[in-house]
Amino acid sequence: MANTVPDIALNDGNTIPQLGFGVFQIEPKDTAEAVGRALKIGYRHIDTAEMYGNEAEVGQAVRASGLNRDEVFVTSKLNNAFHRPDDARRAFDSTLAALKMDHIDLFLIHWPLPTLYDGDFVSTWKVLEELQRDGRARSIGVSNFQVPHLERLAAEATVAPAVNQIEVHPYLGNEEVRAYNSAHDIRTEAWSPIAQGKVLDDPTLVDIAGQVGRTVAQVVLRWHVQRGDIVFPKSTTPSRVEENFRIFDFELDDATMARISGLDKGETGRQGPNPDTFDYLPD
Repeated sequence: MANTVPDIALNDGNTIPQLGFGVFQIEPKDTAEAVGRALKIGYRHIDTAEMYGNEAEVGQAVRASGLNRDEVFVTSKLNNAFHRPDDARRAFDSTLAALKMDHIDLFLIHWPLPTLYDGDFVSTWKVLEELQRDGRARSIGVSNFQVPHLERLAAEATVAPAVNQIEVHPYLGNEEVRAYNSAHDIRTEAWSPIAQGKVLDDPTLVDIAGQVGRTVAQVVLRWHVQRGDIVFPKSTTPSRVEENFRIFDFELDDATMARISGLDKGETGRQGPNPDTFDYLPD
């Protein structure tokens, strides 16, 4: 079918659906319903995190869906407060307990936090290597890692991240990090793929959407997937959840792709925190 979601090969032999459903900023009380709706539409990749506070509801929706566990790719991420190795081990146990699952498909270090923990995210990463060895994390990766952070892992760790989940959208192409990822067989996952909605009124994108007969969100998500990014847009509006899924039955030509890439504003286009300085620890 035209809307079948491609699987992307990871460097550890596993695969990940290129399109997923994100639950960032979805209230726990609304999460099970939102994820259940996404699974009914056809999504098979759910992205959560301990700091989102809705892991339990994600697990609830997967169990209620009637799908086999291995039919749904589930990602979660380590809480910033638990980077020290023993804390990271306990936090992972808590994630599995909340999800009520015996394994997770992808587990990420949520932020590198280079100004905290004596700048030591390598020992944290080595805990994720342990989790992969014992089979409870099928794949492991990082989120918001800049090139120097990735270079340090390459020098000091054993296993390369399968993915690096970073902020990417037309206003922040994040090309240096994407290029490093590509050169080292690390898949790029794009969070905030439509810049938290900021791109939806962009005149260039509105013009392109009119030309191809699609919504702006569909055009931007299609731009991502043609570049090879893994994306997981978030919405609690049923029509938009379905709309975001229908991006595999059209293509953008090279000139259109270049127009969208040309909207890059560099660091001024960043919507979220800068990973080099972000130091948030939950209470």
